Amino acid sequence: MEKPENRPWKVISSEYLARRPWYTVRHECVELPDGRRIPDYYVFEYPDWVNVIAITPRREFVFVSQYRHGLGETAYELVAGVSEPSDASMLDAARRELLEESGYGGGKWRELMVIAPNPATQNNLTHCFVAEGVERIGEQHPDATEDLRVHLFTEAEVRELLDRGAIRQALMAAPLWRYFCELGGQPAEKPEQ
Repeated sequence: MEKPENRPWKVISSEYLARRPWYTVRHECVELPDGRRIPDYYVFEYPDWVNVIAITPRREFVFVSQYRHGLGETAYELVAGVSEPSDASMLDAARRELLEESGYGGGKWRELMVIAPNPATQNNLTHCFVAEGVERIGEQHPDATEDLRVHLFTEAEVRELLDRGAIRQALMAAPLWRYFCELGGQPAEKPEQ
């Protein structure tokens, strides 16, 4: 199937309202292809993000839990974070985030998918990776703003979290569902111990 015809909007005017590390927003007046104008359109600029479905040799999924102030709740999440200017690639960013947030690393990596958090108002992408065979290779080194706990879950436990809506972060639920769809609904074989 072909992509739809691209019909970009014409930017009549653009100004930054705020430029902060975690909050950059610009106000634009735009014109649609049919000539209609939207005088007040806002775009939030963010660096690209990464997240990691990390799985140990024993088929345990590496998760973290942390408080999310926007919803006022602590949740289970995949390891995830922002691509830093020092990262040579999105894969390097994902490897760095996994080690920093969980102390896990190594394994065999592949990009699973690239998704847009909210293309209506955000300009960034999320690169989702699978890392199989990861092992604990160091200590956590979370950012000063992070309070993380590491958890290891079985595949059945992860599926239960998904089924009951306990993974509410859409950018994490989507790649997990995709990963399980690729397995064809069958649990992956657990290696002998």
